[in-house]
Amino acid sequence: MAVLQMQRISICALKKDRKAILEKIQSMGVIEMNQVAEDEDGFEKMDTLGARQSFEKQAQVSEQALAVLEAYAPEKRSMLASLEGKKLVDKRKFNEIADGKGELISKANRLVSLNKEIAENKANILKLENQIESLRPWLALDVPMNFKGTDKVSMLLGTMPGETTLESVYGLVAEREPQVEAIDVKIINSDKDAAYLTVFCLREEETKVEDALRSGGFARPSQVTGKVPSVKKGNLEAKINELNNEITKLEEEIKGYSTAREDLKIIGDYFRMRADKYEVLGTLPQSQRTFVISGYAAVKAVPAVQKAIGESFDCVIDVEELKEDEEPPVILENNGFSSSVEGVLGSYGLPHKGEFDPTTIMSFFYVFFFGMMLSDAAYGAIIAIACFVVLKKFPRMEAGLRKSMKMFMYCGVSTLVWGILFGGYFGNVVDIVSGVFFGKTVTVPALWFIPLNDPMRLLVYSLAFGVVHLFVGLGIKGYMELKDGKVLDFFCDVVLWFAFLIGLLLLLIPSDIFASIAQAKIVFPPFLNMLAKVLAIGGAVGLLLMSGRESKNPALRIALGAYDIYNITGWLSDVLSYSRLLALGLATGVIASVVNQMGSMFGKGIVGVIGFIAVFIVGHVLNLAINLLGAYVHTNRLQFVEFFGKFYEGGGKPFEPFKSDTKYVDIKEETLS
Repeated sequence: MAVLQMQRISICALKKDRKAILEKIQSMGVIEMNQVAEDEDGFEKMDTLGARQSFEKQAQVSEQALAVLEAYAPEKRSMLASLEGKKLVDKRKFNEIADGKGELISKANRLVSLNKEIAENKANILKLENQIESLRPWLALDVPMNFKGTDKVSMLLGTMPGETTLESVYGLVAEREPQVEAIDVKIINSDKDAAYLTVFCLREEETKVEDALRSGGFARPSQVTGKVPSVKKGNLEAKINELNNEITKLEEEIKGYSTAREDLKIIGDYFRMRADKYEVLGTLPQSQRTFVISGYAAVKAVPAVQKAIGESFDCVIDVEELKEDEEPPVILENNGFSSSVEGVLGSYGLPHKGEFDPTTIMSFFYVFFFGMMLSDAAYGAIIAIACFVVLKKFPRMEAGLRKSMKMFMYCGVSTLVWGILFGGYFGNVVDIVSGVFFGKTVTVPALWFIPLNDPMRLLVYSLAFGVVHLFVGLGIKGYMELKDGKVLDFFCDVVLWFAFLIGLLLLLIPSDIFASIAQAKIVFPPFLNMLAKVLAIGGAVGLLLMSGRESKNPALRIALGAYDIYNITGWLSDVLSYSRLLALGLATGVIASVVNQMGSMFGKGIVGVIGFIAVFIVGHVLNLAINLLGAYVHTNRLQFVEFFGKFYEGGGKPFEPFKSDTKYVDIKEETLS
């Protein structure tokens, strides 16, 4: 339940050691770079843009090569491959593969080149297929398409509108050029769009005939061939076969490189690391013989840096506390249980400098409320066991995903407990199965009570849990103000509100309104009733007089106090928000019961058993999925809106160390021990 204390660490060393020191810092991954000597006289930055771009290009080539391999020789992966995390590679092996980077990049370039050749061949095939398609209407033509005719006879080749017939062509020529008699028309092919035809006429009448035909929509083909169309089609198909054979050979060559897949992944990570190193190298202030590195590190990591760098290189390491106005990056440190919900806090915002880390307190409420919303023992057992198995089976899972899995495992356990308390096991499946298939209804009793039978009771408890949650948030606000020495603020903004709210609650509990909700009349002794009035009135008067204490104007001060008291409506709204604990808890049980009832409608024979099993599986899978999502979303809302709204601001910057930020493998390095 803490934000790790940060310090600024600066290293001044010989320029000849800068790359080795950077590699050591990168491998340790405990310093976030933040240079402070940029404007010092005698220091300048090295231009590393060219080198960095070169490394990034090499990494991109390896990535392109891997994409080519994946396209033609897909890597076999299990359905849960995304949970496996990065492969752990020994540093010696990593360096051995990196030493062969030239050969590997040559392979990567060859793969990219092969893929380009395949793409070009496929583009050529598409062009050839388009040519064949354009020839298809003319396949019945037994002369080349560019055939002009004989010395005395001309051939006109072209198209006319789709509705054209032989009679319409002869009629058109006769109407336009009645003196033309020697003409022969043949329709080669026709479809709804065009008629493909040849027209033979005397050469001296060619122009007249063509003009007449054009008046009816005649157009010569845009592309012609010097060969008979059927022969040309055969030649084109032969070329397509050649290109397909060439593509097959290229694909086989690509598949032959599949053995280099893992090495290409490693070399890509190598160049990414080099690019990151040179990016940082370009930010370092350097003189003729020395250079300076500065950044943030957690206090507990500083001794390891001093040992690893100070004992291996000639350098000076300076460690200093942060300045008052300096906002360091944030590293959270929590126990194994609470760290699982750090992702939830991170999605809202990390604590800024000096702010309280609410992760531990939030984690208990989060798991508590999640289980109460889902509240089915069977669902909880499924979630908890599934997450536990995944965590054990994939120990190298990505850190953020691993935390989420742990969080859902704990939420599953909470759901299991709440399910036992409420008597929910796939809804009422025990009652239905025993009654329908065995003729005698057996009920597993609830350890506490069944919400479907007593929803108002659950509503009261939901609101009570909400009040506790909100009071804890207000208490954290008071703790933060006391920690900062703001005693008056603690009294006016926390103590007075506690008095006011507790007084109102004590006045509400014995009332008829509460009795109608709780279905029970509670009577307090006279002294407690008097205490409730004193707390409520005293708190209200205190808020009225002190909420606007920063204002010198008495009228404005009272007005601000009255407005602050009006915020009691906000508290009422916040408390009522916890009724979602009732709503989602009931929804899970109601839908589960409906699914069971639907499954039982098939009867108790063989068909009934099969029908029940089918409906049971589909229905409960959907119910679990929907209500699991609902529990997650609404539990987050209770934390973000109601709980954090009482004390938390967030806005801290996450710690982003200079490290080996690889994509495919993790390098086995020395630890900070």
